[in-house]
Amino acid sequence: MSDQVSQIADIPKDFLREGTQFVNRCTKPDRKEFLKISQAVAIGFICMGAIGFVVKLIHIPINNILVGAA
Repeated sequence: MSDQVSQIADIPKDFLREGTQFVNRCTKPDRKEFLKISQAVAIGFICMGAIGFVVKLIHIPINNILVGAA
């Protein structure tokens, strides 16, 4: 019975220990790394926006043909 209680009590202790190790390993990105990440995100936004725009341009005439014919 006491083994089960000690195992349950160890779970939060292990979680806190691993959490503090993770936070201690994390570092803030420097200026160069932050700019690189920002550029990658911006390129992703532009690509997804362009793909959405092209899909919308293709969808509008097809939708008008299908709905207009009915």
